[in-house]
Order: sequence, then C-alpha cells, then structure tokens
Amino acid sequence: MTATTRTTDTPAAAEPDWLRLDRQICFSLHAASRAFNGVYRVVLKDLGLTYPQYLVMLVLWERGDLPVKQLGEHLRLDSGTLSPLVKRLEAAGLVRRERSAEDERSVRVRLTGEGTTLRERAREVPRRIVAATGFDPAEIADLRDRLDQLTDTLDAAAVAAAAG
Repeated sequence: MTATTRTTDTPAAAEPDWLRLDRQICFSLHAASRAFNGVYRVVLKDLGLTYPQYLVMLVLWERGDLPVKQLGEHLRLDSGTLSPLVKRLEAAGLVRRERSAEDERSVRVRLTGEGTTLRERAREVPRRIVAATGFDPAEIADLRDRLDQLTDTLDAAAVAAAAG
C-alpha cells in the first residue's frame, strides 16, 4: 500500500481542510472588500471623498436629511465611527450638522448646496465600478442579492446565538 493510498483511506483525508485560509468565505469577502476600496480610492479621488464618506453621501442623496442615529442604521455604523466621517464632510462644506429643536440629544445631518451639487459629479462612479468588476449588470445584481441574503442570514444567526 502506498502512502497516497493510505492517506485517502483515512476519514480525515476525505474532508477538506476547513482551516485553510483559501477555504474561508469571510476572507474572500474581506479580500474583495479591500480590492473594492482600492478601486474606489482612485475613482473617488476627483470627488475628494473616501469610500466611507461616499457611503454617507449616497444615503443623504437618497433619503435627505437624517438624524445621525438613522444614518448610522442605514450604513451599519456606530456613532463613534460615523461622527468623525460626518465632521470631515462638514469641514469640506458638503453637509451641516444641526441639533434637533425637538430633542437636543439628536443631531440631524443635511446636505449643503455643494453636497447636493456633488451628486451630479458622482453619477459616473457606479459606471466605473461596474466596468472595474468585469461583470455585467445582471451578474452584479445577482451577487448583491446573494450578499444581502447572506447578511440577513448571518444577522439572524448572530441574534439566535446571542439569545442562546
């Protein structure tokens, strides 16, 4: 019996080694995210935005002014991460932070005229990102839907594990 035969006869050899880095879906997502950030860094340079700042602007362009708390919920960011982003956008003249008249603890973020105008210049960003992926729009939509489904499933698993 050869060494190869003995190895394949053992149950452990029949199973993939799940502790290999190249078998980790989380690492594949992490690597893809870093690759996206690299492309976005170049594409967003002309707009003067970082990728996280771009996400804030996307939500504000879509939803209008929002309390910081709701903005964070849309972006899945806590206030400790979001506040510095908003402050930098405010320093750049793209947004204003205003205390709510109804609740002093609540701060609303609203676009300035310059922030609203930037939306037109940003219209090219998604096209450039689609081109960079090499995927057609249907493939991108399918991948996004699958990732959204994965996120929902993982969120539910985290809630169940915390309760459990």
